[in-house]
Amino acid sequence: MLGSMDIVAFVPTRNPQKARPYYEKTLGLSFLSDDQFALVFDANGVMVRVVDVSSVPGFEPAPFTILGWSVGDIGKTVEALGKKGVKFELYPGMQQDQKGVWTSPSGAKVAWFKDPDGNVLSVTEQ
Repeated sequence: MLGSMDIVAFVPTRNPQKARPYYEKTLGLSFLSDDQFALVFDANGVMVRVVDVSSVPGFEPAPFTILGWSVGDIGKTVEALGKKGVKFELYPGMQQDQKGVWTSPSGAKVAWFKDPDGNVLSVTEQ
């Protein structure tokens, strides 16, 4: 039933003033609107709502990936994001290269980074 419907992605933020320039300028998502609940972006046809959770007591970001992008060339993507100040995560026990890229057993390459709220995001080359 929902397989033919559009996806809406949700990302929590405690600070919309920091989140907007990060998602708009650093990551390059198209800004659509700002309402009392969320910043709304277009990510290649997918609506991303960066939801203000500043009033949620004790909110902590998830320790796992909550949003990711499929990219054609992970090396170029990591380099371009790095030039915009994105720092890629290194995880103990994972064999990542010097840029933070991990090659999975299937051959997919993944690199993780965090937004200003500490949400884990990723880029993957299949």
